Amino acid sequence: MRLMTYSRDEAEGVALKQRGSWRDLGAIDPVAVLSGDPAIRDRLATLEAAPELDLAAIRVLPPVPRPGKIICVGLNYADHTAESPYAQPSYPTLFPRFATSLVADRASIIRPRSSQELDFEGELAVVIGRQARHVSRDEALHHVAGYSIFNDASIRDYQFKTPQWTVGKNFDGTGAFGPEIVTPDELPEGAKGLVITTRLNGETVQSGNTGDMLYSVADLIAIISEAITLEPGDVIATGTPAGIGWARDPKLFMKPGDVVEVEIEGIGILQNQIEDEAVAA
Repeated sequence: MRLMTYSRDEAEGVALKQRGSWRDLGAIDPVAVLSGDPAIRDRLATLEAAPELDLAAIRVLPPVPRPGKIICVGLNYADHTAESPYAQPSYPTLFPRFATSLVADRASIIRPRSSQELDFEGELAVVIGRQARHVSRDEALHHVAGYSIFNDASIRDYQFKTPQWTVGKNFDGTGAFGPEIVTPDELPEGAKGLVITTRLNGETVQSGNTGDMLYSVADLIAIISEAITLEPGDVIATGTPAGIGWARDPKLFMKPGDVVEVEIEGIGILQNQIEDEAVAA
C-alpha cells in the first residue's frame, strides 16, 4: 500500500493507492492512518468506494508534514565515512532535524542567503507506526509503518562550524521528504538490499545499496528506543552512501536551477529543484 498526503483548498488530506489509482480518504491526519486507528481501518475496508483523487487539484505534501521527531543517522555507510573527515564511530551518529526544514516532492530546496555550500544526501526514510521504547531488534520492524525517501540536504560550512551538526542540517527548506510512504509488505524485510541513487541534473552522483548500511533499520529502532520513545509519525533518516559534493575535487554544490533526484528501488523518485532564498523586501 502507498500513502500520499496532500493539500487542497488549504485543507490537508490523505490518499491511498490501490490498483494503480489514488483513492481520496479526505481530511484525515496521516499519523492516524500510520498508527492503525480503528476508525481509519473501517474506512480502509471500503477503500474501493472512495473517490479517485484529482491529482491536478492538489499539492503534494511531505508524507508526514509535521513529524514529532526526525532523527537522522550520520556515517551509516562505510564508504561515506571514508570520504568524510571522521573516523567510523562504534555507535550510531544521531542528530535531529526539525519539521520547519521539510519540503515535499517537486517543491524547491532552498539555498540560504548565508551560504553557497548546499550539498545532497540521498537516504532511506523510515516512518514509525507504533510506539517503541526499549524495543528488541527482533521486534523492531513491527513498529515500522512504512518507508519513504529523504534528501538530507546539508549546508556544509555551517555543519562544520562546531562538532554538533544540528545547524547545518536544519536550514529552512532543505529537508526533502516523499513523495509517498510505501508499506513494509511491498518491500524486502527492513527495506534491505534496495538500490539508492542520487542524480544531479541527470548525472548519477551517488549510488549505493541499503544492504550496506552499518546499522540496519532494526538496529536503529532498537538503539534509539533505548533512550528515546519513538511515536507514530516519527521519521528516521538512515544515512547516505558515498558521493557527496563536499568530498569531491572540485567540490560540487547545488545551485539555483539544478534538479536533484533521489531514487530508491521499489519506493520511487523524490525530485526537487534548487532555488535561492528570497531576499527580504
